[in-house]
Amino acid sequence: MQVKKICCIGAGYVGGPTMSVIARQCPDIQITLVDMNAQRIAAWNDENLDNLPIYEPGLAEIVAEARGRNLFFSTAIREAIDEADMIFISVNTPTKNYGKGKGMAADLKFIELCARQIAEVARTDKIVVEKSTLPVRTAAALKSILHHTDSGVNFHILSNPEFLAEGTAVQDLLNPDRVLIGGEEPEAVEALANIYARWVSRDRILTTNLWSSELSKLTANAFLAQRVSSINAISELCEKTGANVEEVAKAIGMDSRIGPKFLKASVGFGGSCFQKDILNLVYIARSYNLHEVADYWEQVIIMNDHQKQRFADRIVQTLFNTVSGKRIAILGWAFKKDTNDTRESAAIYVADHLLNEQANIAAYDPKVPAEKVFMDLDQLNSRPAEENKQQVSVYGDPYEACKDAHAIAILTEWDEFKTYDWARIKAGMNKPAFIFDGRKLLQRRELEALGFQYYAIGE
Repeated sequence: MQVKKICCIGAGYVGGPTMSVIARQCPDIQITLVDMNAQRIAAWNDENLDNLPIYEPGLAEIVAEARGRNLFFSTAIREAIDEADMIFISVNTPTKNYGKGKGMAADLKFIELCARQIAEVARTDKIVVEKSTLPVRTAAALKSILHHTDSGVNFHILSNPEFLAEGTAVQDLLNPDRVLIGGEEPEAVEALANIYARWVSRDRILTTNLWSSELSKLTANAFLAQRVSSINAISELCEKTGANVEEVAKAIGMDSRIGPKFLKASVGFGGSCFQKDILNLVYIARSYNLHEVADYWEQVIIMNDHQKQRFADRIVQTLFNTVSGKRIAILGWAFKKDTNDTRESAAIYVADHLLNEQANIAAYDPKVPAEKVFMDLDQLNSRPAEENKQQVSVYGDPYEACKDAHAIAILTEWDEFKTYDWARIKAGMNKPAFIFDGRKLLQRRELEALGFQYYAIGE
């Protein structure tokens, strides 16, 4: 099966970088990235590369190289589907907020809408690739819709989950640990493998059945999140016993059976995948009456939520058991550095807890605009949007955000925070000046020498 034209439905954090890299590596393949959101497509087409809807190091340069040559962004979804040999589905699969499975199961309505549109439009055989993170056996639903069109069109369903870490997505795509392709028709699997083989060695391209591929993605994220929650649980014990969590993490990380990755204690994990995928795994386990399995994985989420609540409580307790009317500067709103993605960011929930205690929040993030900060808080429905506007201010300058603050909470590990003139910041703060380092980013000795009261997780 030869692939000359690719269509990707969904121009978000997965579809955008993935298709851009494929376009760069395969200049002979025409790639059209489509989305219903006209504003997002306009941003992808903006001549000013600083206005791309997604920030990833190195992404703007790749888009500049391929856009207009063999990479196109469009809202003409039907036309792109019709012309494509291969269609990637890369739309959002959020956790359901209604009905059965509310709060746990993945909402697959966007996936189904894509399948029905493909079935309606397609007039030639298509390879359909699941790129979104999906619960195991979602492909069965796709097959049921696509194979009952009575159009005579053959659809070949593949699972090709992404294993990108936001902030390093471009490098993850260019040099992946593995590329996973699940499918039942060898020719379709080989067609997709041949695309990746342009720049990925064959020994890193792993093929499985559809169901193993779908479950592998959920399991990988669950294992990574489990490590974060495990070291965070130990961080609380460290604070009570006088141990240092960084020293503990280094000691256990040097064990080759464990390794050092994802053992950095923090205010908690965020992002679009970890919590969503674990909740999905929990829901699937419960649906099969595997309650012990479900309880085991659910504890990872419980621990993560506890860490965020504990961090906010520590701020309140340290500030003499009240933050009412006090100004708390939050540095970092994205869920991690080198991305503008705020989904499930710890900053949202820490700010929400502090707002419940009637604090005034001054927020700064180098890549997150003010409207996104307010949108994130408003979506929690903890209080009227007008109150969020009254209690929260968003700044474009970190020094302005920290001015007159009673305390600073560092909630994203942006490298620029380490370069600030902290003496200048302290001079403009209320005294005593507190820093709560939720990412263990700064140096305790340097800040204490300046006169800060410094608190870090796990110390």
